[in-house]
Amino acid sequence: MKLLVEKINENAIIPFCAHKGDAGLDLFSIEEVVINPGERKLIHTGIKIGLPENTEAQIRPRSGLALKHGITVLNTPGTIDEGYRGEIGVILINLGDKSFNVEKNMKIAQMVIKPVLSVKIEEVKELDESERGEGGFGSTGF
Repeated sequence: MKLLVEKINENAIIPFCAHKGDAGLDLFSIEEVVINPGERKLIHTGIKIGLPENTEAQIRPRSGLALKHGITVLNTPGTIDEGYRGEIGVILINLGDKSFNVEKNMKIAQMVIKPVLSVKIEEVKELDESERGEGGFGSTGF
């Protein structure tokens, strides 16, 4: 399976896995941005992608940025649909208590390619009962 990547900025870095067997491809910033506590910013990667058929790309936070600085991906996981051909942008939010400097070529997020199932929608008058039923938040006692 191939992921097609187009650099639209000369400073862009093609995503790659840091280690054999990694699920996530590292995504890199092409700009310097300051994110103050409580702020969110769209960070540009300078790349476009062409996904394989019946897949999506999920944009996920980097655990090190989250733990050390309180920086995470706001809409995690962000979804990139198969047909999207625009630049990949990452919405970062600073949940920490200090300003955070995003630097050029910094790893800002990871991208995981996942299969997508196509479903046919069928409206019904009533759903079948299940063991769980309507038990929602906190229904297991924890």
